[in-house]
Amino acid sequence: MKVKVISRSTDEFTRERSQDLQRVFHNFDPNLRTQEKAVEYQRALNAAKLDKIFARPFIGAMDGHIDAISSMAKNPNYLKGIFSASMDGDIRLWDIANRRTVCRFPGHQGAVRGLTASTDGSTLVSCGTDCTVRLWNVPVATIMESDNLSDCSSEPRAVYMGENAFWAVDHQWNGDLFATAGAQVDIWNHNRSQPVNSFKWGTDSVISVRFNPGEPNLLVTSASDRSIILYDLRVSSPARKLIMRTKTNSISWNPMEPMNFTAANEDCNCYSYDARKLDEAKCVHKDHVSAVMDIDFSPTGREFVTGSYDRTVRIFQYNGGHSREIYHTKRMQRVFCVKFSCDASYVISGSDDTNLRLWKAKASEQLGVLLPREQKRHEYNEALKNRYKHLPEVKRIVRHRHLPRPIYKAGVLRRVMIESERRKDQRRKAHSALGSIVTEPMRKRRIIKEVD
Repeated sequence: MKVKVISRSTDEFTRERSQDLQRVFHNFDPNLRTQEKAVEYQRALNAAKLDKIFARPFIGAMDGHIDAISSMAKNPNYLKGIFSASMDGDIRLWDIANRRTVCRFPGHQGAVRGLTASTDGSTLVSCGTDCTVRLWNVPVATIMESDNLSDCSSEPRAVYMGENAFWAVDHQWNGDLFATAGAQVDIWNHNRSQPVNSFKWGTDSVISVRFNPGEPNLLVTSASDRSIILYDLRVSSPARKLIMRTKTNSISWNPMEPMNFTAANEDCNCYSYDARKLDEAKCVHKDHVSAVMDIDFSPTGREFVTGSYDRTVRIFQYNGGHSREIYHTKRMQRVFCVKFSCDASYVISGSDDTNLRLWKAKASEQLGVLLPREQKRHEYNEALKNRYKHLPEVKRIVRHRHLPRPIYKAGVLRRVMIESERRKDQRRKAHSALGSIVTEPMRKRRIIKEVD
């Protein structure tokens, strides 16, 4: 004998709040709901519009420096901490949550050009134009959390002298070595006052250096002679060299795909490369209208943030040709350094106007604790926008951004110049012998040659 029992859970019909409406159960049979697609499309349209209404990306500014911000570094051991350095030699540790200075590191006599922290977060390494590399002890998290902190100062643990000015520094992701960039690439150990190894390929200054997150002995540098060079610490000579048409200002490895890196270039674009195949860029990221000064990947590896000389901060998908977001303010000047927070929720930018600015990675994201039904609503709206993102009206609303007039006009002028150059190439090709002129894609056009 089979007995069927009608049963239901109290969670399905109990209201979360007394003001809530009673839940209504729907039959999702498409024969009964003939207008379902139209209703969903309208909801997607409304969700896209609400995103624009609630887009408030700017959280706050952190002021305290008296000169332009030249470099920044994340503290891997403390989520709310970030280091910043300025052109007058001032180094500070900030508490992002309270937007205050926690500790200062005085000592440099010139501009600080490079900052990096060890993997365990206990050591800060700085270098600058005063030809010194300084190692500092970082305050522990318990001291940083204390409320009665009054700008504590720290003395350098060690000072290493160099022959030339230093332009960048980076620490191994897993190890005790760090690299400095200047007239040459020097590899240092925490416990030795002289470099354990030095590399040089060419005569020009090296302006940026980055260790690979997956292979501790691999690092990439960019130099003022427009080159990008790969080094392997296990061999005595550089591995590969790529020469581009314009200078690369900064480089960042993708933490989730450690074979790929993205270069921020002087020609307003960013170029993503596979370190195993440097003869062609994987993707060209366009939208800036002036030189890209700094770049940093999100810990998720799905997107990266760039700061530019055009006074804007942009966020790109790792495989997207155009930015998904642009941040700007009236007072923000040329952006020299940008960082993603360690939880990928925020972006920190440092600019020429002496301020650090804190932004949301998602402009319309709701801060604070979300109720379960609020979370479900956000997820539902995201799914709707993703389903209807190809439709013209939704696409137009999602992509639209208000730009400052100078940046908008510079973008229009840049597009006119690119289109003019494209037409000129087409006409030259049409009036030349068949096969005598080969049109190269943008991924290859900016590369002059690769040297092994």
